Parts: sequence; C-alpha cells; structure tokens
Amino acid sequence: MEKTGLQTAPLGETGLEITSVGFGAWAIGGGGWEFGWGPQDDDDSVEAIHRALELGVNWIDTAAAYGFGRSEEVVGRALGGVSESERPHVFTKASLVEGPARTAVHDLKRDSILGEAEASLRRLGLDAIDLYQIHWPIPDRDIEEGWGRSQS
Repeated sequence: MEKTGLQTAPLGETGLEITSVGFGAWAIGGGGWEFGWGPQDDDDSVEAIHRALELGVNWIDTAAAYGFGRSEEVVGRALGGVSESERPHVFTKASLVEGPARTAVHDLKRDSILGEAEASLRRLGLDAIDLYQIHWPIPDRDIEEGWGRSQS
C-alpha cells in the first residue's frame, strides 16, 4: 500500500519530524482500571497500529498508565515485526502508577520515574524512548524532582 502524504512538522527543538496525525494508544490499554475504555482485542489493536503505519503515521503515543502496562506491551508487540528504518517514533509517559483497586496514583519521585522508564523500555521492546513525558504532573511539590536529570 502506498503511504499517504501526511504533513510533518518539527517537534520543538528535538530534531524529530512528526506527522500531523499520530496513533494514540490509550484505548488499547483495555478495561479493568480507573480510566479504562473497556475490553479491547489485542490482535485488533496490533492491526490498527500496522494500518496507521501503512498510511504514513510516524509516531505512537502511549503511557505506562494505560492499562498499567498493557498498552505499551501491545505497542511493543506491534513494533516487533517493524524494521528499524520503518519504526515510528514512540512517545510514552511516567508519573501515574497503579494504586489500590487499579486506580492511578501520582508519583514524581526520582526512583519511581527511573523504574517506570526501565519498565516501559522492556514492555515496548526498545533501547530508547523518543519522547518521555510526565503524565499529569501532580503533585506540584515533586515536579522539580520528576523533571530533573539523572546523575548517572
């Protein structure tokens, strides 16, 4: 299939050129959690990602909080068969972790962010995340710690 001519624009000063439309992966996190969209078929989700890539989309937005890892796992599965040259940019987020009764709890502590990044890389099957974001940066008192650079 021929790719569409989706326009691209620079993503700030990152050097990344992204299409005007991306693939949002919130819903593929499924149901059974505080912000879930209900049951999702993982095979259908993988097919939807592949179709978006076929049509020229060059970025996927997901988050560790979407299904508490499920969305990232499905994105990783979809990208498993994609060549490095065809791989889209992958954006994900940190700071919402699983709390009691599968609710989202805010945590911007350094150790949590580092652990979340490692878990996201593993679920996505990637060596690097193209854009790592803070998901709903609450509480304000911890924003500096969550945004800070690692000393390692």
